[in-house]
Amino acid sequence: MLDIVTTNSGVILSIRTQPGSSKNRIIGEYGGRLKLAVTAAPEKGKANKAVIELLADVLNIKESSLSILSGESSRDKKIMIEGLTHEDVRSLLIPQF
Repeated sequence: MLDIVTTNSGVILSIRTQPGSSKNRIIGEYGGRLKLAVTAAPEKGKANKAVIELLADVLNIKESSLSILSGESSRDKKIMIEGLTHEDVRSLLIPQF
């Protein structure tokens, strides 16, 4: 079960990243977090940017609607998603894995 927290501004999604992958994709659920693989290396924010781009594409929202709340230099991150509900996020992400 994905850890998705509803707030007044939107929802917070816990993710686990795997930088340096062969392609950008959603792998599945990992300990309550959404596991993402991105091709970018974890240097100078490249992997973080790739994570935001991937999530924006999958959720069909602008990149500006997403922000990293915590974990910028970690594989485990918390992402704020503005403009979508818990149900929206779940329904858009679950079919991806």
